[in-house]
Amino acid sequence: MNSATQTLRPQIDRARRAWRGSPLPGFFAWWGGELRALLPVRWQMFFRGGNVWCLLRHEDGQWHVRRSGQAETSPAWSDALDAPAQQAVLSAAVAGVDRQDLRLALCLPHDAVLRRRLLLPEAARDNLRQIGAFEMDRQTPFRADQVYYDLRELPGPAPAGRMAAELVAAPRAAVDAKLEHLRNAGIAIDAVDLCDGDTRLGVNLLPPEMARVHRDPRRRLNIALAAAAVFLLLLCLDQWLHNRQDALAAMQAQVDGMRGDAQKIGELRKQLEDSTGAAGFLVRRKTDSIAVVDVLQDLTARIPDDTWLERFTVDSNGRLGIQGQSAKAAPLIDALQGSKLITGANFQGVIQRDPTTNKERFYMDAQLRTLSATKPAANSSAGATR
Repeated sequence: MNSATQTLRPQIDRARRAWRGSPLPGFFAWWGGELRALLPVRWQMFFRGGNVWCLLRHEDGQWHVRRSGQAETSPAWSDALDAPAQQAVLSAAVAGVDRQDLRLALCLPHDAVLRRRLLLPEAARDNLRQIGAFEMDRQTPFRADQVYYDLRELPGPAPAGRMAAELVAAPRAAVDAKLEHLRNAGIAIDAVDLCDGDTRLGVNLLPPEMARVHRDPRRRLNIALAAAAVFLLLLCLDQWLHNRQDALAAMQAQVDGMRGDAQKIGELRKQLEDSTGAAGFLVRRKTDSIAVVDVLQDLTARIPDDTWLERFTVDSNGRLGIQGQSAKAAPLIDALQGSKLITGANFQGVIQRDPTTNKERFYMDAQLRTLSATKPAANSSAGATR
């Protein structure tokens, strides 16, 4: 492993942990499985892909291998066999697995491994292996150079600002003997782990410098296909933009051709509207408006003597605002019901008693009638009088 790879390894490990902790791997695994199920059975094995872990165990001079997640074990072979014979037996045990996807994990017995549960700060998540080296003297009777070790993050709740982790360590002497035997037999492994039921625990006790490097011959093909897909996508986007620009240029030409006529029509319409509005404004104003003096006179005649107004407002829409004080404010609504100039009188807010004058302070909202509505009422009243 070169120095550049060692420098980038913390960032790569951090990205891998973030990827594994996100929901994307599960989604893509489900999506790929659904797409693969649509293919013919003969093609499904070809597109399956992914690493296939096989667990290698050594018990009583015999080697056993089985796929991760499967209970059945292949026929055992003795470690006394020569290297070609052991390789042949192993090849027969992993038959059907693509060599590019095959991963071998040496599983140690549980009594040969020391496991400790730790509570670490969350900041230690990006440097678990270094933290393991620091904690080795405190948590185990060994030094870091005497064991193969790894730390894994444990799922489940943890105190605020802390994370749960497990330190797994095995003495180098016990592991080196098995590694040396496998090396002499020409069998390369990818991880040193523990068995957790039918699967592996998920740690790798091998230090990074001893990790096997896999060269994937399909990587170049995948990179070329990805580059071709990106190129075709960019080409489609460029064609789409070109078509939109042509359509926009054609529409712009049509708009420019009709813009002059539209401007002339708009100017004529505006002149007509201005003329009509100016001619009818004063007529409508005079016809529909009621003089404020008449409204004040009507209010003066209807409200009782123990009531006076502090504010009187009329807006352009004929809305009245009346604020004042009265000995009894509630009867004012009834007093204004018969008005020919005012309608819809209602109190706004809560009637409150003024402590200074000992009268009820009120605010009333009403609407002026139009002259067209008051004239028929006035005519009918005059006819009734006659």
